[in-house]
Amino acid sequence: MAADIILDVRNLKKTYSAQAGIFAGAALGAGGPRAGAAVDGVSFEVARGETLGIVGESGCGKTTLARMLLRLIEPDEGAIEFRGENFLAARGGKLRALRRRIQMVFQDPAGSLNSRMRVESIVGEPLVIHEPHLAASQRRARVLEALGSVGLDAGALNRFPHEFSGGQRQRIGIARALILRPDVVVGDEPVSALDVSVGAQILELLIRLQSELNLTYIFISHTLPVVAQLATRVAVMRAGKFVEIGDAAKVLSHPENAYTQALLDAVPEIPA
Repeated sequence: MAADIILDVRNLKKTYSAQAGIFAGAALGAGGPRAGAAVDGVSFEVARGETLGIVGESGCGKTTLARMLLRLIEPDEGAIEFRGENFLAARGGKLRALRRRIQMVFQDPAGSLNSRMRVESIVGEPLVIHEPHLAASQRRARVLEALGSVGLDAGALNRFPHEFSGGQRQRIGIARALILRPDVVVGDEPVSALDVSVGAQILELLIRLQSELNLTYIFISHTLPVVAQLATRVAVMRAGKFVEIGDAAKVLSHPENAYTQALLDAVPEIPA
């Protein structure tokens, strides 16, 4: 792996108790453990410019892991070093400065966009929070730049999310994630709610944006063919643990773990 490590995760753990009831079940996902470790001692590194694909069945802990990487939820144990800084120890201004460099694209493009806000406000909201000194004209210029990068134009500014297709809404979500010019983008099943053809277009967009903007991706999916199209490395997750991690070509063609082989056997073909 390249020496320029942008994200270093060590022994990350998150446990939900049985007392949390239905809320724990919702957090862990359908089919996940009813109580216990959602993420159980996960460690990995991500190099600048690469794509790490994290794949596993629903309920294995992928989304919990993703949300801990952005500190949307806090781990019980472990360490996250981001750009050489202790991410978990960061507070106040330091946390805001680090958090803006790692952004997320969510699974459901409808649910992740405020239905009462116009697109200009949705995409520009991160700038209001992180760059409040910008004049309105400067903020609009940045919004237009972000929208243009995902294939949308000024006609989108004053419209609401429900006026767009699912694929267009996901493009808006990507524009919002990119407007702060992050180093790392975490995609939590970003095409699973879309039709296959539309999802393929979004994947092509993400590949292009990575090349143009030198982005680092962590791409989470339950579908190996999707991961195969983007990932330079693949981590296979089961019951809160990584059971295999390595170069994508090797993991997808010559897996060492029986669970990885079972995932491969469940799909008819892995795209080249």
